Amino acid sequence: MSKVRLYIDHPLASGQPVALSPDQAHYLSGVMRLKPRTVIEVFNGRDGAWDAEIVAASKRGGELSPLAQVAPQRNPPDLWLLFAPIKKARTDFIVEKAAELGAARILPVQTEYTNSERIRQDRLQAHAVEAAEQCGGTFVPEVAELAPLGRLLDGWDNSRRILWADESLVGPAATLAGLERGSWAVLIGPEGGFSPAERTRLRDAAFIQPISLGPRILRADTASVAAMTLFQAHLGDW
Repeated sequence: MSKVRLYIDHPLASGQPVALSPDQAHYLSGVMRLKPRTVIEVFNGRDGAWDAEIVAASKRGGELSPLAQVAPQRNPPDLWLLFAPIKKARTDFIVEKAAELGAARILPVQTEYTNSERIRQDRLQAHAVEAAEQCGGTFVPEVAELAPLGRLLDGWDNSRRILWADESLVGPAATLAGLERGSWAVLIGPEGGFSPAERTRLRDAAFIQPISLGPRILRADTASVAAMTLFQAHLGDW
């Protein structure tokens, strides 16, 4: 049986005690029913993966003792995902899959046709943590607060290029083989697409590369997975 994996926001070093939050301690003792001296795997996004022994765990909290590093730190490519939030469950799906596929940062954006005017950033961040725990990763992407797309583009660092999944480009899927590795972002629009004014701004920006995701118009959650897969296959760490 594979070991339980837990994200710990704490430095990891052999023999250095790590305090568990009440929620983490309850998960280990009450949900997974693990006993003291059980060894689990922990990571903090900086120090790789570690074996750690449960010293104590109860409803009030607990403690772990790191034993040894079992895997080095593996950071994803310098890829951000920008997406317009949609229905709750499908937004959760986008964040989870972005963490699994190797996004370094996840930025929800408000567009003129975005269906959701607010998000629970803390809940989406928890989904990113859970996805990293389950997929064997050692890195958890930051999920930023919802920001207007126009304001984000106003302050954009032009050295980070954007792959815009343009739903109007229905045809053969893009090939990214000729593009250079570096700092990138993938932009996925809302269910209704971008407004004419937004499309004009995106087309006119020199740092934005429109791409096709194939002969069919994809749902926003499917498009997020497809675009990130396309990037990872050509410019990422696959």
